Formats: sequence, C-alpha cells, structure tokens
Amino acid sequence: MSGFGWRGRLGPAVPVAPAARVDRFEVFFDLVFVFSFFIITRSTARDVSGGALWHALLVLAVLWWSWVLHSVVATRVRLGEGFVPVLMTVGMASLFTFALSLPQAFRDVRGAAGPIVAAVSYIVFRGVHLLLYLYVVRDSPNDRRQLIRFAPELVGSTLLLLAAALIPPAIHGSAAAPYIRDGLWALVVLLQFGSGQLGTWGWDIASAEHWTERYDLILIIALGESVISVGVGSNLIGQPPTLPAVGAAVLSIFFTAALWWAHYDMIGPAARIALHAAQGKPRVTMARDAYAYCYLPMIAGIILFALGSEEIVHQITSPNISNLEPARGAAEPLLFGGVFLYLCGSILFQLRTLHTLSWTRVITLGLLAICPPLVDQLPALGTMALLTAICVGMVAVEVVVFSEGRAVLRRLVLEERASHEAHEAAYRARWHEPNEPDEGE
Repeated sequence: MSGFGWRGRLGPAVPVAPAARVDRFEVFFDLVFVFSFFIITRSTARDVSGGALWHALLVLAVLWWSWVLHSVVATRVRLGEGFVPVLMTVGMASLFTFALSLPQAFRDVRGAAGPIVAAVSYIVFRGVHLLLYLYVVRDSPNDRRQLIRFAPELVGSTLLLLAAALIPPAIHGSAAAPYIRDGLWALVVLLQFGSGQLGTWGWDIASAEHWTERYDLILIIALGESVISVGVGSNLIGQPPTLPAVGAAVLSIFFTAALWWAHYDMIGPAARIALHAAQGKPRVTMARDAYAYCYLPMIAGIILFALGSEEIVHQITSPNISNLEPARGAAEPLLFGGVFLYLCGSILFQLRTLHTLSWTRVITLGLLAICPPLVDQLPALGTMALLTAICVGMVAVEVVVFSEGRAVLRRLVLEERASHEAHEAAYRARWHEPNEPDEGE
C-alpha cells in the first residue's frame, strides 16, 4: 500500500486487540442503525394490523442479520481507525437509505421504486462489509476460504430481495402478488438465520469485551428509541401536561427502566464473564447463539411494547376519550406481548450463557400471559400501571431473593473495573509534565 495513497494518508486498518472495547465510531454507526428501528415502529403504527406486524418482523429480521454480520467484521478490525471509517460511512449511508425505503417495501405491489431502493441499499451495505473483510484477511488463505461459507447466503439473499422488488409489480393484477413478495422476504430470513447454524463461519472473537459491549449498547439504544417513539407518536408533544398524561409518561419510563434492569443488573454482566471464560469454538458458538440469535426476540419485543405503549398513551392524552375507557384495539396485546417476548429472549440468553433459569422470570411470563384477557375493562392508565407493577415487582423480588449472588457478582465487576481504571490511570500518568522547580531553588 503506497504511503501517498488515500489509505496511506488516513492510516492502515488496525486489528482488534484481545482487550479492545467499543470505540466512538461504532456507537455512531449503531445510532444510525437503530434509526431503522424507529422507522419500523413509525411505519407499523400507521396501521397496526396482523399484516403490518408480520412485515415489521420480516424487515427487522433482515436488518438484524445485516448488523450481526457487521459485528462479525468488527471483531477483526477497529472500525474507527485508519481508512475504515470512510468505508463504513458508505455503509451507513446505504443503511440509512435502506431504512428510509422500508415503509414502501410492502405498501403497494404496483410500485417497485421503494423495494428496489431497499434491495440496492442492502447490496451496497453487504458489499462494503465484504470488501472490508477481504482486505482484513488478504494475507490469510484460510480466512479467505472461509468466505466461501458467506457466498450462498450473500448471493441468495440479494437475489431474493431483488426478486421481491421486481416480481410483484410485474404481476400486480394477480391476487398472489403480495403473497409472493412476503414469501420471498421470508425465504431471505430463513436463508440468513439457517446459514448461521451450518457452522461458525470462521468467526474469531478476539475480544469478548468488545463483542458483549457492542451488543449491550445496541440493546440500550433500542430501549432508548422505544421511549422516543412513545413520546413522538403518542401525541404527548404539544399537549397540555395533564395528570393522566404525565402519569402515563412516568409509567412508560418506569417499566422500560425495569426491563433494562432485568438484563443489565445480573444477567448481562454474568454472561460477559462467561464469554470471557470460554475459549475457541465454545466462545464462538456462545457468541453466535446468545447474542446474534437471542437478542433478536428482545429487540422485537422492544418494538412491540413501544407500539402498545404508544397506542395507550395516545388514547390517554386524547381530549375526546375518557380516561376511564379501557385500552382500544391491539394496544394491550402489543404491550404485554412485547414484554413477554423480551423476557423470553432474556431467558433463552440466560440459559445459553449461564445454563440457569430464574423462577422469577417464569412466574412473570405466566402473569403477562394471563393479563390481556383480564384487563379488558381496566382503564388504559390502569393497564400501564399493572404492567409497570409486574415488571418493577419482578426486579424487586430478584434483588431481594438473589441478594447474595448479586452482591458477589457486583463486587467482582467493580473489582475488575477498578483494576482496569487503575491501569489506565497509571499509563496516563506518563503524560503529566514534570513539575517545574520553584524560583529561588
């Protein structure tokens, strides 16, 4: 590589070190990626129906797999160093374009513009990561051979998305056109997630810290996006701050915070230690199963309960609907079902990483399952209060019941953090200028 070329001026790609952590550019990338979650939520909220939810889940699954492959590339090279951010910016632009085209991907089989833009954006996004991966493994014949395992999935998913964009408009007069489009998208999802089970694809998780932190951050950002979606879509902005509206907003924050606590207080930190302890193929398969697969139902659950919460808060803030009215439409099933799906993903994650099952989570799932038919006559605000009580009650019980194990885990995490911070402080001490001698000495 010439030192006078653009790559030479920007610097070379830097491999990920064993103790590497997520850099700021990766957070920037993830913020753009989570914008697609917001688009999915907003598009589905226009017409909450079974078909709209099915389309939202299809799009989410394709998006998520793209991000999983992005995270695989990020295990090999630092995305914020050298010329890599330039290439990743192209990937972000294609991802942003893909997200903007999603509302039109399923709306009208007579027009191909939206689906074609989505397909082309997807091809660019995948192509950018393929080029970067080829560059990173250019000196490793074994790693280059591993790319053969990517080829069927990459080529197949690309062709299927193009077919989903082109075939339905060509036969828009046929009643089968929407079913063909949906079937092609479903085949993309099956191909992508099925290919992941054929092997570990030559993955190499050099830094377990980087891998776990990256997935933890994307889940946190998704939880934050759900709060934004509720605030933007529920008619809170510009409305007078009535007591029911303020109560609904506070409750939505409380149960979202409880879901954050459910994962990040004990399960997430313990799983991070488990991934650090695993080596070789066990580490790779754990990373794939627990993070690439089990996080998807958690993300899907976040989008579903955001839709339900938005519907309920919008009803509460409406001046034309009594505050004593029960929640209308699909708000209750979406709200309780979204939290149910989130906790199912969390339980699967716990089983895969820690090989344990918390009875508190099982009981909570039972409560969430029986609540929707029992709250039909409960006011909308009461429905949110009940869900909040269930979620907060679960984490409160776990804090009390599992206090001994939690204390050991938190002490271990804090000791590790203190050791790491002390090492960083000692290194940075070398930057301090020596003290100048006082005058007269």
